[in-house]
Amino acid sequence: MDRRCFLVLLLAGCADTSPQGPLTPPVSAPPTPPPSPAGNTPPPAVETPVPAGELGFDTWLADFMIRAQAAGLTRQLLERELGGVTPDPKVISLDGRQPEFSKPVGDYIKGVISDDRVAVGRNKREQLTYLPDIESRYGVPRDILLAVWAMESAFGQLQGNFDVVRSMVSLAADGRRRGWAEGELIAALKIIDSGEVTRAQLKGSWAGAMGQTQFLPSNYRTTAVDADGDGKRDIWTSDIDSLASAANLLAKGGWQRGVGWAREVILPAGFDYGLAEGPREIPSWWEARGVRRADGLPWTSADAASPAGLILPAGAFGPAFLALPNHFAIRKYNNSTSYALGIGLLADRFGGEGPLVTAWPVEAPLSLSDRMAAQIALARLGFDPGAPDGVIGAGTRKALRAWQQSRSVPADGYLSMDMVLRLKAQAGLT
Repeated sequence: MDRRCFLVLLLAGCADTSPQGPLTPPVSAPPTPPPSPAGNTPPPAVETPVPAGELGFDTWLADFMIRAQAAGLTRQLLERELGGVTPDPKVISLDGRQPEFSKPVGDYIKGVISDDRVAVGRNKREQLTYLPDIESRYGVPRDILLAVWAMESAFGQLQGNFDVVRSMVSLAADGRRRGWAEGELIAALKIIDSGEVTRAQLKGSWAGAMGQTQFLPSNYRTTAVDADGDGKRDIWTSDIDSLASAANLLAKGGWQRGVGWAREVILPAGFDYGLAEGPREIPSWWEARGVRRADGLPWTSADAASPAGLILPAGAFGPAFLALPNHFAIRKYNNSTSYALGIGLLADRFGGEGPLVTAWPVEAPLSLSDRMAAQIALARLGFDPGAPDGVIGAGTRKALRAWQQSRSVPADGYLSMDMVLRLKAQAGLT
């Protein structure tokens, strides 16, 4: 049956998608937890009991139509926008891709803070006369907003050209992120239904992030701002709307006016590295344990009163930071320590600060097999990192830190090649 005809019959309540009889909803997958209300990052993929490949695309679409109409979308809209739609194999391939090698954080940060990018950002800082007004209204510093703009779309130049509706259809039908993707698909369709943006304008990355500051459809609906007063929230072609929208998202994500994002610190000899990613205490608590600012300057009164957590993104031999509350607000935009560091350090450079005091260590990338071997070894040794997926997240770092403490080595939770080799040797994987 032609898919558009199928859709018309379905919406009329007449479609039969099963040889046994009328349409029955398929077994539903457990919903994927959505990002935080201010979040802009898709949740991690989860396995579903009944993959879309077994159900068939048309069966998934039939089931989705029922939920879409229950969510307030009309038959006419669904027929117009989803009639004839097919999954995009490129989107599904990109969603399932696991990089063979993980870039060391130092290499990532060096790529973020290029001389050209810093020069462009400093020029924008001087040229865009509306930045002070946005900063005053939302409390987010202009340098942070410029860094987000630079990181997300190269100052608006690289926004992505995927059809967001088709991308969300593809991700939802594939099943790995079904609950989240269906929610974003409904949000995208509601944007179209509002008349604010057309389907042709609704372009973005393969994962559905849109515009100059890469908002998901749900973020656009709740957070985008019409800063230039033209009656449209245009995050594709309006710089001021884009930057004000990013400021609004960060403000809703908990950005604290007048507080910093992080400061590089120097740790004393014999420091307990097990405190990394642990307590969040005011700077004087850390100073009592020998931690001092790398630049030698005093803390501002706002920062001195704010809880801060220690992060060691490259382990005991790389730069150390006390992360203030706004570091974690940045992570509501993209929940990655490296991303938040990139935003903050790039913003510091836009504002005239120099490079870090402690250099990033020179490291070789870890392969996927190295990362998975380390996780398997930790599990064999009684330190549960979770499923061996090659993703070095909080669970793996916690397990590694516990193993390091048991071996009387610096418990920084950082997986270097040396740690991989030690783990494999002790677990008998060599």
